[in-house]
Amino acid sequence: MDEAEAALADLRAGRTGRLAIRYFATSGATLMAPALARFRREHPGVRVDLKMTDPEDPLPEVMQGRADRAVVVRPHGRLHEGVHLLHLLDDPYRAVLPKGHRLASKRVLDLTDLAGEPWVGSEWPGPCLDAMLEGCAAAGFSPDFVVESGDYATAQGFVAAGLGISLIPDMGLANRHPAVVVRKVRGPEPIRAIHAAVRETSLGRPALGGLLAALRDAATR
Repeated sequence: MDEAEAALADLRAGRTGRLAIRYFATSGATLMAPALARFRREHPGVRVDLKMTDPEDPLPEVMQGRADRAVVVRPHGRLHEGVHLLHLLDDPYRAVLPKGHRLASKRVLDLTDLAGEPWVGSEWPGPCLDAMLEGCAAAGFSPDFVVESGDYATAQGFVAAGLGISLIPDMGLANRHPAVVVRKVRGPEPIRAIHAAVRETSLGRPALGGLLAALRDAATR
């Protein structure tokens, strides 16, 4: 009985247990890696089941009870029953142009500058693509995609080859192709809002609170 009570006390205090965490690719190096390193130092007895879900949206994993928490891009204005969303950061989209492009000399581009260009798609259907398309719609146009790509490195390669321009979120540009230039955009600046999605039934768990604190710290850095 004493051993069982001690084990239960450790679990309640967040010293032991298991957390199922899901994330999408570009949040891995920027957010998950430093957050998980800190979490393991502070909660060495907690096992973390960490999986990447790309190209699928990780939010359904939380909604259906298969994960305790996920790093997600939240579609604007959509609420999900049973899920608590904690804003981590806003990730702005940047224009990616081939070197020598007629717009490359400008430091900041109006989004409408790109309206007549051939576009290289960098997103799978989902909230990230929605954020980009909504920005273009607000600027009064729909992108003319001539090449589709499901990842940012491949999209940069198509841009470097002169096949078109692209919009890629800042977190997706950690490894830039040497033959492209990256410029800020405005009017509007498309942004994907990155959140931690947590099952409301898991909110009181100390270990989960420790991981959320580590994520917030990584986001501010």
